[in-house]
Amino acid sequence: MEQLRRLIARLFRRPDRPAPAPADDTHPILRERLREFERRIDYRIREDGTFVHALLHRSYLQHKHHAGSSNERMEFLGDSILNLIVGEYLFHHYPRAEEGDLTKIRSRLVNRKALAAYAKAIGLTDFILTSPSATSGPGKGQDTIAADTFEAVIAAIYLDGGFDAARQFVERRVLIALKSGAVVTADDNYKSMLLEYSQGNGLGIPRYTIVLEEGPDHDRTFTVEVSLSDGRRGRGSGKNKKEAEQAAAARALEHLA
Repeated sequence: MEQLRRLIARLFRRPDRPAPAPADDTHPILRERLREFERRIDYRIREDGTFVHALLHRSYLQHKHHAGSSNERMEFLGDSILNLIVGEYLFHHYPRAEEGDLTKIRSRLVNRKALAAYAKAIGLTDFILTSPSATSGPGKGQDTIAADTFEAVIAAIYLDGGFDAARQFVERRVLIALKSGAVVTADDNYKSMLLEYSQGNGLGIPRYTIVLEEGPDHDRTFTVEVSLSDGRRGRGSGKNKKEAEQAAAARALEHLA
């Protein structure tokens, strides 16, 4: 039994920092490009090696014949941190939502498609260390790499700067999507939740009104306001009317919380 305890302790002992990335000083990201990466993620890096490791896809190791470790373990950690931060936010901001509804909302925010969109928004793919063949494949494969690396970056921020720093990054890059309606999918979850609340509390049926249309015909942005009979409102934007209505309903629910 004592031997088993020692084995478990060795396996799960947390190192001071991740295993070092392979030393390849010829790669531009190891020097001046990390400073640009700091600006992209809006975070001041303390330990460069932690972030190089987070950006290291396994295909790069195979291509360079390195024996080091890829960012997959950091991806695992980042996924856990991301789910915790988003789950805690939803728990506090949607106190009347059922467990199933919270799970659906969280899945919209942290699925592979959404994570890839967050990664592209900060130009993360410009910095990922991959083999040439990995980046020349089909789009879905590249999206997966981008999504996984985004999670690894969350882990790097956590390891480098602590939980509060990771929370701030997630709030800037992920939770803002909930407020803007950028990742709302086709089902009427927010609108249904608002309708259920308003009818259950004698506030009638929510009314949705388009208050603004911007942009060219091929890239319109709609802003919608939803109002209840007691005068409380919510406003949201989206690339179509349905997305904008969802975003407005989400904001109204926040005000009702």
